[in-house]
Amino acid sequence: MSAAVTMPDLRLLVVRLGAMGDVLHVLPAVASLRASHPAARITWAIEPQWAPLLEGNPHIDRLLPVRRGSLARLLGTLRELRSESYDYAVDFQGLLKSALVAKAASPGRLFGFDRYQVRELVATLFHSDSVHSEAIHRVDQCLDLAAAVPGTSIRVREFPLPEGSPDGELPPGDFVLASPLAGWQGKQWPLEFYGALAARLQRELGLPLVCNVPSTGSLPAIEGVGIHVSSLAGLIWATRRATAVVGVDSGPMHLAAALVKPGVAIFGPTDPARNGPYHAPSLRVLRDPGARTTYKRGDTINGSMRRILPDQVFEALREALRFVA
Repeated sequence: MSAAVTMPDLRLLVVRLGAMGDVLHVLPAVASLRASHPAARITWAIEPQWAPLLEGNPHIDRLLPVRRGSLARLLGTLRELRSESYDYAVDFQGLLKSALVAKAASPGRLFGFDRYQVRELVATLFHSDSVHSEAIHRVDQCLDLAAAVPGTSIRVREFPLPEGSPDGELPPGDFVLASPLAGWQGKQWPLEFYGALAARLQRELGLPLVCNVPSTGSLPAIEGVGIHVSSLAGLIWATRRATAVVGVDSGPMHLAAALVKPGVAIFGPTDPARNGPYHAPSLRVLRDPGARTTYKRGDTINGSMRRILPDQVFEALREALRFVA
């Protein structure tokens, strides 16, 4: 099998179906696979809504959209998976659905995290090679998983991202971009706090605060806060344009970190050492000292998030802006 690693037609299948922040965490791992196997053909299986994150990625030869929702779509995905022969597949997600996608491609070997690091234990039944990472941050864990692929000896910590495209209304000048929504409500910062933060930003720094949302009606009106409704490509564009960002533990915050934007990341129930902005010194992390780490998906805002007050976020944001001035 090791001889196949040096063949110019080595074929690698990467499986990370979603979501936004998790896809971003895998980018350095795939860059490392490309650096170690420059002649390989690398395919990434991903759910279509997240594909804009990979547009123009120089390390990927083929995007394979994984469509579900009907028998016809599932059969189409299966045909796509079996249209090529893969030497290796890497399941970066650790769910039953991702393991099934990787297994359906019939790779020579299927690499995935071991039972202690997968999100769904049943996924390990489909892995031929189980990998345990001692790293703390998810980016480093993904790098460790990629390194298990034979011949992968180079580690590249880079986040190639598309330019995005204008979508939705933004202020013509400088502004602070916030993304208040998260995968589960326990990680969110109270919406009323954004209004207080907006007032101080405008009064003391002359900067409007704009909240990005994926659809009209997904956020109630907040006095003094602009609303930017956009696609994922529009979010990328807006993040690049923003003077600074305010985020929680969600995909847009990881996007801002990958683009090395200044700003503030507000954490509560999740551990920033594991899930925080990766190698982004321009982003200040705020977490209440009494916060207790949990990954249970609470449907109410965690109390530790409420203890981070707007004035604290403003001061941290002002300091972050000084850092890049």
